[in-house]
Amino acid sequence: MKMSTPKLSVLLFTLALVFSACSRVVKEPKVGEWRAVLETIDGKPMPFLFDYTAEGTLVVRNAEEEVVFDDITLNGDSITIAHPIYEGVFKGIFTQDSIYGNFIKPSLNRVVPFVMKQGRQERFAVSAAPKATVTGNWETVFSPNKPSDRYIAKGMFEQVGHKVVGTFRTTTGDYRYLDGSVENDTLRLSTFDGAHAFLFTARVQGDTLMEGTFYSGNHWKEPFTARKNENYELPRADSLTFLKEGYEKLAFSFPDTEGNMVSLEDERFQNKVVIVQIMGTWCPNCLDETKYYTQYVKDNPSDDLEFVSLAFEYAPSKEKAIAAINRLKEKVGVPYPILLAQHGSSDKKKANDKLPMLSAVLSYPTTIFIDKSGKVRKIHTGFNGPATGDKYDAFVQSFEAYVGKLLAEDIHTFNQQSAGNKDVSN
Repeated sequence: MKMSTPKLSVLLFTLALVFSACSRVVKEPKVGEWRAVLETIDGKPMPFLFDYTAEGTLVVRNAEEEVVFDDITLNGDSITIAHPIYEGVFKGIFTQDSIYGNFIKPSLNRVVPFVMKQGRQERFAVSAAPKATVTGNWETVFSPNKPSDRYIAKGMFEQVGHKVVGTFRTTTGDYRYLDGSVENDTLRLSTFDGAHAFLFTARVQGDTLMEGTFYSGNHWKEPFTARKNENYELPRADSLTFLKEGYEKLAFSFPDTEGNMVSLEDERFQNKVVIVQIMGTWCPNCLDETKYYTQYVKDNPSDDLEFVSLAFEYAPSKEKAIAAINRLKEKVGVPYPILLAQHGSSDKKKANDKLPMLSAVLSYPTTIFIDKSGKVRKIHTGFNGPATGDKYDAFVQSFEAYVGKLLAEDIHTFNQQSAGNKDVSN
């Protein structure tokens, strides 16, 4: 039977619509659990687990932490995955169950190859039961045989079966939520927080961690050793950075994101408690601290309290540095000014040049407490983030108590003290 021309035309038109609709269907990675592996210097796998959600987001899981990537772009078989704050971005080629490409940090010229595979998997494949237990506190030394690079840390781990979670605390901060396992006598821990990819490996012999290696991306590695010591504590965070002899006050003048110069001499800071944060938008510990300070300001409004952050950015241009600051302020809802103290480098020695009254800039972040008279009362180096558990809770309690003490002080008392024996009463 021969089909009439009008019926044939209708059929062809219908088929064209069907094929056109099919051609517009965008394939996506499968929703569900995935495993990613980044490449280290020695080719050792640096894995992390994530979920690809129905909402089109990527949620990285490190122990109790979730890191959300909500900026995902699909173009044909190309995919770009960006963090809402940090500069690093995944660029690759995808199918429904695999993604291949590079993790790129343009400002630092760093490129790390990666592979992502869909399906439920272990962070580290384990084929043998653990012959060691690492639960407890570990007195740790990184780069023990190189005095110029040597620094101390405290490992804090909890092991259930072969699975291990915890972190390393240093005098300047922590190494985030570490997640991993023990296989035979081998400890492996990793994390990816959107800015940094870390891998720690070591051999466990009784109360000693031997042949330890710390990898950061594919650009850095260093050795470490550790011994179990339940009573080990790091030096107090408020004993490491101080004002040089002859100084009682902090001084700076840096632009805000609108180009306005801001100084501690400005009226808004006079006769108030001022909290000055030294930080960088690229720094995960700084982000944790900024989130806490933001929430503190919202929960404790006061006309007698000001926060201000000094950002030291490695972004190569002023424009990119300001964009990074604005991105942080928008995503976190920061209610106080973040000033651009430096761009093109986050080198701590250069940062110290900008703040010469400090003994040294040892850490991002560092917090400086200034009383109502303008005097520096305390400097807190580093930050114990949520990954440190009880130490984070202790920091919160200490911070709130100390700020409360400074707020309770009477500015008139300071004025009387500065006047010496003069009668300042009416």
